[in-house]
Amino acid sequence: MLTSGDGVLKVANEAGFAVPAFNISDYAMFQGIADLCEELQAPWIVAIHPDEYAHIGPDLIKAILARAYRSSVPMAVHLDHGGTYEQVLTSIQNGYTSVMIDASIKPFEENVEITKKVVAAAHAVGLSVEAELGTIGANDSYGESGASEVIYTKPEDAVRFVEQTGVDSLAIAIGTFHGLYPAGMKPELKLELLKEIKAVLPIPLVLHGGSNNPDDEIAIAAKTGINKINISSDIKVGYHAKMREVLGDDPKLREPLMIQPACIEAMNEVAAHKIRLFGADNKAHLYR
Repeated sequence: MLTSGDGVLKVANEAGFAVPAFNISDYAMFQGIADLCEELQAPWIVAIHPDEYAHIGPDLIKAILARAYRSSVPMAVHLDHGGTYEQVLTSIQNGYTSVMIDASIKPFEENVEITKKVVAAAHAVGLSVEAELGTIGANDSYGESGASEVIYTKPEDAVRFVEQTGVDSLAIAIGTFHGLYPAGMKPELKLELLKEIKAVLPIPLVLHGGSNNPDDEIAIAAKTGINKINISSDIKVGYHAKMREVLGDDPKLREPLMIQPACIEAMNEVAAHKIRLFGADNKAHLYR
């Protein structure tokens, strides 16, 4: 069933688990993850950032929404890392049920100003809004790559930000980086900081840059106040690494039905692990 981001995350917040937000770049990826979430009875969020939207276009959004309507599990369609008010409006017009405005690299007051504007527009049509405070690190130059350094979210700033903007969920910076970690870099979450923020800010909290972080840290975060975890790099690497293997050097191999099923299976192995790690499997019944 199609739902708002807030509709998915409120239940997760109350029940103490994290909803996976999988970034989708083509319809085969989407269909594979949608089938998997139905199999595992897991609520999920289709995350599409502006670069992905530029690739798939508005017509594919309509197909995603059609599948969401008939799905047996809750599904929100979410603008990931919207950078401007205009991008948010385009997403609303295209039928998204949740939007993110990411002005985290701007000064606090400017972040508040643009977020308030987005909240007013989105709430007027019943959509929920995610914003970001603090900065997520960057390991590559892709669409959701983040900032050059992590600026950790301060609990007192988070409270002020939510009070002034009215956002429904907040992405916080507790030590993650977008993209894949290079050799020799050890990711580490500040779990005590997460507990401090959650103690003063009971709304759903979001973790970006969840790829490559140790499983034990992610599992604790999902039980300690993080209610949405974005996964992009991990599933895309699984999907395309298998595609390279399947294609090999055979120039005659060209039919998608001979290429993509194995790629989807490899991607879904990663996605299924994340769903279970977040505690989202078998949670669809909580929404009925």
